[in-house]
Amino acid sequence: MKQEQFGKTADGARIDLYKLSNKNGVEIAISMYGGIIASLRVPDRHGNFTDIVLGYDSLDGYLTDAAYLGPILGRYANRIARGKFILNGREYHLACNNGEHHLHGGLRGFDKVVWKARDVSTHSSMALELTYLSKDMEEGYPGNMEARVVYTLEKENNELKIEYSAITDKDTIVNLSNHSYFNLAGHSAGNILKHKLMINADRFTPTDAGSIPTGELRSVEGTPFDFRKATEIGARVNQDHEQLVYGHGYDQNFVLNRTDESLLSLAARVVDPRSGRVLEVWTTEPGLQLYCGNFLDGSIRGKGGTPYQRNQGFCLETQHFPDAPNQPNFPSTVLKAGAKFRSTTVFKFLNQ
Repeated sequence: MKQEQFGKTADGARIDLYKLSNKNGVEIAISMYGGIIASLRVPDRHGNFTDIVLGYDSLDGYLTDAAYLGPILGRYANRIARGKFILNGREYHLACNNGEHHLHGGLRGFDKVVWKARDVSTHSSMALELTYLSKDMEEGYPGNMEARVVYTLEKENNELKIEYSAITDKDTIVNLSNHSYFNLAGHSAGNILKHKLMINADRFTPTDAGSIPTGELRSVEGTPFDFRKATEIGARVNQDHEQLVYGHGYDQNFVLNRTDESLLSLAARVVDPRSGRVLEVWTTEPGLQLYCGNFLDGSIRGKGGTPYQRNQGFCLETQHFPDAPNQPNFPSTVLKAGAKFRSTTVFKFLNQ
């Protein structure tokens, strides 16, 4: 594992970048600031390597980033309506940083903190452990919560595993994820609308105009959200559908089909016909948020000065459902004091 200085925070803290690589030449770079996946180089069908995640060349870009390019999300990934939830009879108030709602952990979520990093590699894999103590009432969340995220790159297979865990001394809520934007043709290769996407979900959670779930679990049948068979991302994105209007494109949580909640299940598969790169997402989580960079407008200058435009990348955020603390029929996101939260997601990189 290679370690190098990536930059310094505003208060002078040194931030390092950790590079994990395997025998096949796959390389991933992870920042201890935000736990960000800063680059991810994988081969195409001809063996040519390209960085397939959107991001910045230096730490400075991430320090001011508002698009969540590649970080860990927490304590609560996605939205909580009006920044409020009730737990054990007490109402808690969180920062409203997305209009009138709470998004991705608040003003200083896990994407904006410095994690402690440790090399935990084994003979069969390279692995980086990140830990962070989120103190009681940080961003309004109860409990001192110790979060742990381990990024593992298998030496033989082109698989990136992300293992999330957490423990708290007070009952709290937790929903951890990663917000990488993928473009299997390369981060600077234009839009991803020709990528073919399969999502293993019969239902999705429709939202109101503020992107807050209504509580309904709606069938994807006959909607632009039916990705049960591989379909080009751009095939229906411009249809006049209420949910596409609300999200300005695809920004939706899918209810994954699972047979065993304790085992990894296939959540999604994406193919870029041009390069032959294939991404499979396997997870223990019940939900998957599809977001296609709907608000990128060219104002962000990414790696190599690339202006990131609308639909230049897609996010597949494995998660519990948005606003679950306020939706009793959604899977619970409550973490009891002394109990342990665990979640695993695996990104498999293939070719065809």
